[in-house]
Amino acid sequence: MAPATPLQPVAPGERVATLDALRGFALLGILLMNIEGFVGPMLASTTGMDPALAGADRTVDALVYFFVQGKFFTLFSLLFGMGFAVMSHRAEAADRPFGGLYWRRALVLLGIGIVHGVLVWSGDILMIYALLSLFLLAFRPAPPNWLAWLGALAFLLAPAMILAFGALAWLMALSPESAADWNRAIAEQGARMAALIEAGRQAYGSGSYAEATVQRLRDLGTVLSGLPVLGALVFGMFLLGAAFMGSGAIAAPARFPRLFAWLRWGALPLGLGAMGLSFALEPSVPPDRFDLEVAVAQALWMLASGLMCLGYLGWLVRAFAGGTGARLAAWLAPAGRMALSNYLLQSLVCTGVFYGYGLGFFERLPRAWQPLFVLALFVVQVMFSHAWLARFRFGPAEWLWRSLTYLKPQPMRLAPL
Repeated sequence: MAPATPLQPVAPGERVATLDALRGFALLGILLMNIEGFVGPMLASTTGMDPALAGADRTVDALVYFFVQGKFFTLFSLLFGMGFAVMSHRAEAADRPFGGLYWRRALVLLGIGIVHGVLVWSGDILMIYALLSLFLLAFRPAPPNWLAWLGALAFLLAPAMILAFGALAWLMALSPESAADWNRAIAEQGARMAALIEAGRQAYGSGSYAEATVQRLRDLGTVLSGLPVLGALVFGMFLLGAAFMGSGAIAAPARFPRLFAWLRWGALPLGLGAMGLSFALEPSVPPDRFDLEVAVAQALWMLASGLMCLGYLGWLVRAFAGGTGARLAAWLAPAGRMALSNYLLQSLVCTGVFYGYGLGFFERLPRAWQPLFVLALFVVQVMFSHAWLARFRFGPAEWLWRSLTYLKPQPMRLAPL
């Protein structure tokens, strides 16, 4: 009996082209979302609209918050879940063990995320992805319809937790003594956040690399403290992504016209409506105030982020199906094949341009000009990805990730024609 063929990374010819194109588009949204945290203090970029802005800066800030903030890390999470399903199905088809390989994959990603978050940029999402991805193995046997329902429930846990805290704030407000204690605690929390933001302004704007690294550790602690809520959002999208891929909806979307029609004409309008209500209630996230109104606004924002993400997916899959959209997908796909390398490169370039130990343009690029910087950098990244993949099988970070996952160096150069 011939020995079983060991699992290998997905070859270029075996890749799902739509998935790579979606990753490429998501990279643009991620950079549009993150640029505010590169130009200024990272923690300040998580507080919704900046009420101090005016004119064109305020308009751009509002548009990015409404259409981008929260919608693209959810899309990237959805795509991560799809990637898990691809790996799982390949292992099942080859009748090969999968658990040990997947654990190594997640631990290597965790290591990359730690290096990125501590040494480059504290807004890293890779650590959270790696930690949460370990739990995906438990859901591997579930059929796609179960994954979809479980994903929706997990996602809804996040706004439910925020609403529960809002209800607690409302109950505390019924008693003058309890209200005073609550307001004092929230004010102290707001003062700590304000101090962290100001420390980030000093460390990243004019500090040395060592001072910035110490501040990144502080920021990371604050980011990871929100893991229960953020984790529910991310893991819910992981499961939904696995359901999409497991059902065949991404590989053959023409077989699922009703699903994609609902994403375009149901999920997206509902998401826009929820986002509109959130924006009307509270477009900013005040660090020194938390009451039922703020909680409802944040819960609606979370709900809108998931629904709008699904709506974007529906429209993108349709757009990529033919004509100009297919050409756009082919242009984006190489950037998506190198998504990890490009994500890390965005951080390296932006911290090098804006931080004090780099070119020192911290807080000097107006908000209205930031999308133009993002677009220029993204176009360069896509062109670089095309040039790189014309010579190599993987991006540099992807090569490292795969080599450590499979415990042997992967062939890097493409075979000559």
